[in-house]
Amino acid sequence: MRVLVVGTPADGSGSPAVRLERLGHDVTCAATGAEALALHQEADLVLLDLDLPDIDGLELCRRIRAFSQVPLIAFTDSGTELDRVLGLWAGADDCLDKPYEFRELVARIEAVTRRTRPRDPVRESLTVVSIGALRVDAESREVLVRGRLVDLTRKEFDLLYYLAQNSGKVVSRQQLMKEIWGDPRGEEIGARASRTVDTHVSSLRSKLGDSAWIRTVRGVGFRLGAG
Repeated sequence: MRVLVVGTPADGSGSPAVRLERLGHDVTCAATGAEALALHQEADLVLLDLDLPDIDGLELCRRIRAFSQVPLIAFTDSGTELDRVLGLWAGADDCLDKPYEFRELVARIEAVTRRTRPRDPVRESLTVVSIGALRVDAESREVLVRGRLVDLTRKEFDLLYYLAQNSGKVVSRQQLMKEIWGDPRGEEIGARASRTVDTHVSSLRSKLGDSAWIRTVRGVGFRLGAG
């Protein structure tokens, strides 16, 4: 997505801009409300700090909403229910107190954009695999478990997505080596290759938070289940 970050909606480690870029988003930063007014129509999502140097944040929120239905998450320093309510009344789709956890922000972004974007069943059927509380999106390369974003390496994601596409089936180590690691060997698999698969499966189980998500079928391979 094209994300416009207005002001400094800091999490525990500073601006979320760099971390959102690492997730593959195109991030633009605006230090003032005036800059935000000039840039918001090009954004797919606006993250708006209500404490701005030139324009009252609530007024800016109202101005943006007057021209656009872009998903907008506001941030407040006060920690009071009233300020959060005022942000929502001004047109924000969600409002967070600072400081916040980045994982919570990502989950809220997912929820807000899911509610506001037009649903495309064809795209979802091609790129998104949902199994119980697990959601794997091949287009954004994001994995969510019960709304929690799971940070995976490239190979871990490829492995999980392949297992998800074959949910309910037992997938052999040979097949995984061929499909994920590009190993052309059909029937043979060496000890080193076997350890490669097992190591990635073990890491995935840990990151998903429940070993039941990936079940071992002794002597055959692995099957994705429900955690």
